[in-house]
Amino acid sequence: MFEKKSNMSENDESLNPLRPAKGSAKVHIGNGVKFKGEITQADEVQVDGQADLTLETSNLMVGGSGEVKGNITSNNLDVWGKLEGEIKVNGTLTIQEQGLVEGKVEYQELHVKLGGKIKGELNSIEKVKKISEAKTHSLQDSESKNKADQK
Repeated sequence: MFEKKSNMSENDESLNPLRPAKGSAKVHIGNGVKFKGEITQADEVQVDGQADLTLETSNLMVGGSGEVKGNITSNNLDVWGKLEGEIKVNGTLTIQEQGLVEGKVEYQELHVKLGGKIKGELNSIEKVKKISEAKTHSLQDSESKNKADQK
């Protein structure tokens, strides 16, 4: 009726919830921590403390108590606290209710929730089209132009 379960092997990391998935690179700067430096090749970064940094990441979240200054490049950025500097977001920049973003900001998509603030120089980045889409659009444009010329 009761069977003894086999012990989890030490090499089986996928079953251990306390260990990050193999190959993931996550950084968390906790509340009360002051950090100055550079972070590269991180998949996810969360800042709840104070940070003055140069950062390149896939996803950045500035928590409610977070204050970040510096040069930031991210695919997606979610701001609950304060962010200041040169900021480039290749995907979506979301500014939450208490969020504040200041500086030179480039973004592809922008979401500002009621109460969120953004100040400074703002530039929208055009979406990069796939080569196959660009060819299709240029062929359609050529056909439309030819039809117009024939009339």
